[in-house]
Amino acid sequence: MGRILTYSELAADTRARLQTHYPPGEANAMTRIIFERLKGYTPADLVLKGAQEAGEYIIGKTDNIVKRLLADEPIQYIFGIADFYGMEFKVTPDVLIPRPETAELVDIIVSDWKNKPDLEIADLCTGSGCIACALARNLPFSAVTAIDISAPAIAVAQENATALKTKINFIKADVLTLAPSAGKYDIIVSNPPYITEKEKAAMEPNVLEHEPALALFVPDNEPLRFYKPITVFASESLKPGGMLYFEINPEYASDIQKLISGYSFSEIEVIRDSAARKRFIKATHE
Repeated sequence: MGRILTYSELAADTRARLQTHYPPGEANAMTRIIFERLKGYTPADLVLKGAQEAGEYIIGKTDNIVKRLLADEPIQYIFGIADFYGMEFKVTPDVLIPRPETAELVDIIVSDWKNKPDLEIADLCTGSGCIACALARNLPFSAVTAIDISAPAIAVAQENATALKTKINFIKADVLTLAPSAGKYDIIVSNPPYITEKEKAAMEPNVLEHEPALALFVPDNEPLRFYKPITVFASESLKPGGMLYFEINPEYASDIQKLISGYSFSEIEVIRDSAARKRFIKATHE
């Protein structure tokens, strides 16, 4: 027979163990997610049902999850679920975990295009499909194409599109060598790999050791490796008045802006994220 703990005690124990490795706010958030995923309990439920005894199964499951978190495994991979734009996405180590700043990019696009129906949209380097699915859900009657070089990532994205009842055309292809589709798209968006190798030293182990390097890194001598071919593709594939959107490395905002200005784009705008970092660029095709 193992320990007998109430849910309040189990939650407090979980929080305390996680705080030995994570900041208090992050430990609290992880504790909340653990009980939501394992029991469907909200924080209010934990208060109301806190005096009830937790069974050995739940105690054992919680202990295992905490050990994995203390070994820097992301909680989204442990449960196979990430929240993004009010939806739940399946995630595996084959895809990046969707970030809050990427949701800000979706906000920008939805705000720009919300009153225009029947849009043609391309999402390059789609990963989990989070941008493609969010746009398909929030820009109704759009035709969305999502492209990625990774077959396992495409498989995850297809599962997400099916689960979220979004119709998306998935293509396995290398965005570095995409053939243009003359004047086809209203919107081209990409959150490509943009972290340089030299930036690894400052990164958290839960990202470095678990998330796919293919989706994160570019060589130090090629920080714009993805931005140039995607810009060329967009300059040939967007309709007049169509728009190109990028999530970017803030360190290279001016370089990317200069790159885009060399092609048939106007109104090139660098946009800061909620942390005031230069995180997005949008441009209008002439």
